[in-house]
Amino acid sequence: MPSRSLCVFTRDLRVRDNPALVAACDSPDVAALFVIDDRIVGDGSQIANRLQFLNESLVNLGASLHAIGLELMIRRGDWASSVAIVVRERGVEVVHVAHDGSLIAVRRVKALRAAGERDGFSIVAHPGITVVAPGTLATGHGTPYQVFTPFYRRWLAAEWRPPLRIPENRAAMQASQGARTPMNQPIPIAAVPAIELARGGETAGLAALREWAESRLVGYADGHDDLAADATSRISAYLHFGCLSPLEVATRLRDRPGGEAFARQLGWRDFFHQLLASRPEFATVDIRSAGTPTGGAGEEFERWCRGETGFPLVDAGMRQLLREGFMHNRVRMVVASFLTKDLDISWQLGARYFMEHLVDGDVANNQLNWQWVAGTGTDSNPHRIFNPTRQSQRFDPNGAYIHRYVPELRTIAAPTVHDPPDDVRHFVGYSEAMVNHAAAIAHYRIRRASDVNGRL
Repeated sequence: MPSRSLCVFTRDLRVRDNPALVAACDSPDVAALFVIDDRIVGDGSQIANRLQFLNESLVNLGASLHAIGLELMIRRGDWASSVAIVVRERGVEVVHVAHDGSLIAVRRVKALRAAGERDGFSIVAHPGITVVAPGTLATGHGTPYQVFTPFYRRWLAAEWRPPLRIPENRAAMQASQGARTPMNQPIPIAAVPAIELARGGETAGLAALREWAESRLVGYADGHDDLAADATSRISAYLHFGCLSPLEVATRLRDRPGGEAFARQLGWRDFFHQLLASRPEFATVDIRSAGTPTGGAGEEFERWCRGETGFPLVDAGMRQLLREGFMHNRVRMVVASFLTKDLDISWQLGARYFMEHLVDGDVANNQLNWQWVAGTGTDSNPHRIFNPTRQSQRFDPNGAYIHRYVPELRTIAAPTVHDPPDDVRHFVGYSEAMVNHAAAIAHYRIRRASDVNGRL
């Protein structure tokens, strides 16, 4: 057994069911570290929502670690170099870290392993970011799944590891010079976060999950698309930062009433993570390219970003994003379909804008969901269209979701609110529809057919 170990937190900012932390605590002396990676953070102006959530999560993690006798060090710079410096300072023999299949995580661990070979320490990667680790499940041909349904069947049948307990209280290694526990703002933020951002941290995540599960889980299958009810769990950011263990969430909820439908969403999360781990280029490159939207940034894109398209449900979703750093999943699909199929604008632009604002911005889930909607991804029906008016009529029949986020339309009752006539729009100061949906989709179908025929 190594006498000194280091747990490096990444996207596992919790003490419950944390395999890397538990393994590190098997050593007589253990230290805990989080590195603010300059390649990800930059000046913080483009990802203010995620940084605010991260700050709060680090403060909470520091308090939780302190309660079990550990102190969280915060360092900033190149990730691998920063970890290696702490290893040398502490005389660490083994570094424990959560296994992450994302390209940047793979490259960071590869660089750290090279440092370990040079300096004489080892690195052990542990599960914890997904329910089932990427690469665990494969088709009969030994290849990663690219279709969700067969993946999900294997995922449900797989033997999941049992959730782990919080390590027992212990004495911490003495903090070295330059180490510190997070206080109020570990990471300076050069922009103003969304005004209604969820609070970060394991404590907040557990409270949100418990409250939701007690009141909403039983009706999840039927109610998760009810936009006005806002009945989804809203734990996506806690899963992204690892404030909640996806395995523990799935294990505790899947057999409860409503839990099967909810667990399916965690299955989708794992599916996208395993797909991107096997093909990291899919974060920017089409999985299939026939009919790829090619339009770039311009006034139409800016109107979409501001929530001024003249389509009430699209505008409500985009304004929710700006206000909360969050958007209901069904509305995400609607606004993505509108950008790529009504406006013929590149899905990569939309995905990048989402990553700038979503507090749960996750490369695997975000990029591959965008591809799914754009028709370039894993959807078996690449021609799927989300008609924004019909979607609001079906999932927000009384217009309450639209009223919540589009103040110009709060006095307009349903069904008029779903597509107000021009005189009503003018009277309340609401935008005209920027395109004719039927004409735009007809153009999309022609373009896609032309693109497909050109490849035959």
